[in-house]
Amino acid sequence: MTTLARSADTLTRDALAVLQPGFTGTDAPDWLLRRLGEGLTSVGLFGRNVHSPEQLAGLSSRLRAETDGILIAIDEEGGDVTRLEVRGGSSFPGNLALGAVDDPALTHAVARELGRRLADCGINLNWAPSADVNSNPDNPVIGVRSFGSDPDLVARHTAAYVQGLQAAGVAACTKHFPGHGDTAVDSHHDLPRIDAALDTLHTRELVPFQAAVTAGTKAVMSAHILVPALDDDLPATLSPAALHGLLRAPVAAGGLGFDGLIVTDAVEMQAIAATYGIERGSVLAIAAGADAICVGGGLADEHTVLRLRDALVRAVRSGALPEERLAEAAARVRTLSQWTRQAAPGTDTAAPYLTAAAARTAADPEVGLRAARRALRTTAGSAPYEPLRTPAYVAAFTPVANIAVGDETPWGVAAELTRLLPGTDTGGFSAAQAAETGTPAIISNVLREAADRRIVAVVRDVHRHPWMADALAALIAARPDTVVVEMGVPQAPPTGALHIATHGAARVCGRAAAEVITGTHAGR
Repeated sequence: MTTLARSADTLTRDALAVLQPGFTGTDAPDWLLRRLGEGLTSVGLFGRNVHSPEQLAGLSSRLRAETDGILIAIDEEGGDVTRLEVRGGSSFPGNLALGAVDDPALTHAVARELGRRLADCGINLNWAPSADVNSNPDNPVIGVRSFGSDPDLVARHTAAYVQGLQAAGVAACTKHFPGHGDTAVDSHHDLPRIDAALDTLHTRELVPFQAAVTAGTKAVMSAHILVPALDDDLPATLSPAALHGLLRAPVAAGGLGFDGLIVTDAVEMQAIAATYGIERGSVLAIAAGADAICVGGGLADEHTVLRLRDALVRAVRSGALPEERLAEAAARVRTLSQWTRQAAPGTDTAAPYLTAAAARTAADPEVGLRAARRALRTTAGSAPYEPLRTPAYVAAFTPVANIAVGDETPWGVAAELTRLLPGTDTGGFSAAQAAETGTPAIISNVLREAADRRIVAVVRDVHRHPWMADALAALIAARPDTVVVEMGVPQAPPTGALHIATHGAARVCGRAAAEVITGTHAGR
């Protein structure tokens, strides 16, 4: 092989190494296996790839058979954003619930148990935690995914989460740098803008990221947000000022001093795809200082992988992307791969992909439920609350789910109440129904279906949805004995005979709320 051919082969392998693509199905497609043999080093998994822990472990085994050092990543935050339990709801509360408890040791334990389960399935990179400070309560994409609105609280829980996850042998990828909490736009749909001054960024958005870096996070994910205090023109994912000049820069120079892997948020999100295109966006991201391109949440096919690979190769050959920068990025990917291999696979035949680090971590399967119970905040009405002993009627007011959460995962309290009070029924109502039929018709329908049964109204971010607030107020006026369960950010004043704020919509949050409603939680 000539020197030129070897150089071309190295360039192609480096271009594949910096991609973190997704795919469809619960088995590895042939095209993906071929590309792994050609230099692809990472894959990203989503809910569509998960059927069961056993299936996921088998999929990981098949991928690892092609290249032992593969990074198998997943977007598993727990809480509302779950991929491991996408069809049943998470066994772990999300960040807002953990922040409400404000016990970093508990956050560490939850992250460690989540990491243990990920490692058991062969996952070694988690695109979590979210370190965003939820400074804008109307934020449509962060909300309960944040530990809270106080930077110091978010910082201590981000650090605890990172350390807990990595104690199980799973690399943490702290997101969404430099902070997505003060946005009113979802970057899945458009390019958000944060007009905070640089001083504000340093005292608010950047505090948790500095804590994550100090805690040793192995990766950081960039956000597709425009922050004029850092860069007037380019979103953070594409900005040398944000990635190299801030995230990489030494602390003494005003930076965060991060030397690990920088991963982009998904490049097919409209904030990038609709403004720069995924090929140009990927080239600009690597040139700016990113080391890995996340793609595959929406574009999950071989053609996309080849498009991005070839775009990176062309950019190097044209001089638009320095070859040294691509080589440096690929080297960081391989360095993280080496870190994951340092914890060799365990020998437990029941969990063949459990890393040695995770195997040393004692299982704590109930830690998520304990955390969810501690996160509840209850407010009683004017009269003492009497727990339900007979079947109820659950009225679920459902907003449009953001893309990160998805609409596959069930939420609410109906399943748990039905388990505790057989015969409980439920009705679902959405913004579209409210617009089509009007609030009076919705409430009339709820009252008719409920008849003489106690009503449990379940809402999610009621402060962000006027139709929901109107419907809830009308329902409380008609039936003051209604129990209200807020499973989003509890920003609106408590209402109802009993108001329960769960700080998230994970399955365990629904169970904890159902226990309070029925009085079956005492002594647990």
